[in-house]
Amino acid sequence: MNTRIKFSVGLICLGFILALLPLSGSRTFIVKPQKLLSEILDDYTYFTVDQVARFIVSEDSSVQIIDLRSPEEFRVVNIPGSINVPYSRLLDNDPGSILNNGKTKNIFYSNGDIDSNYALAIARGLNFKNTYVMKGGLNEWFNTVMNSNFIGDRISARENALFETRTRAKKIFTEMNSLPDSMKLKFIRSKHIAAKKLDGGCE
Repeated sequence: MNTRIKFSVGLICLGFILALLPLSGSRTFIVKPQKLLSEILDDYTYFTVDQVARFIVSEDSSVQIIDLRSPEEFRVVNIPGSINVPYSRLLDNDPGSILNNGKTKNIFYSNGDIDSNYALAIARGLNFKNTYVMKGGLNEWFNTVMNSNFIGDRISARENALFETRTRAKKIFTEMNSLPDSMKLKFIRSKHIAAKKLDGGCE
């Protein structure tokens, strides 16, 4: 897609978001539309599923992965370590309570890209610069990470490292999502308590 088409599509989407957004007086966009548009179209605001897989495998504490799907979908399957903030409820509470830690990269994901991109536009419009999108969402995660196979006789060092990361992320994902719901909940809670302790917070 060339730049002009990309820019036009982005502008239309941004206008649509601005028109439909249920922001209250206490939550209004403070970033100018032109700046907001350039931010949400910038490749820097997107992480690939391979980058997210690397964060999971290395247990990177500077990353918070936010699942925008419904609680029912989240319970069935989710990316290990992610928290569930349904897109439909994103503005029900103060988004700052989730996004305000400037040291943390908040990465949105859904099944595809639509809800994630809308959430990114909302968050960036409210001036939460530490917000990003996992490009392709859970659909791309399954296509790239879960269906990763090695085919061929030779593999470069870079390809080998990528394949190993995908394999480890696939294993973590499978193990986590095969746990009963009660065990998943304990796992998620333990991650949040550990994160609070690292940040000097309280339980």
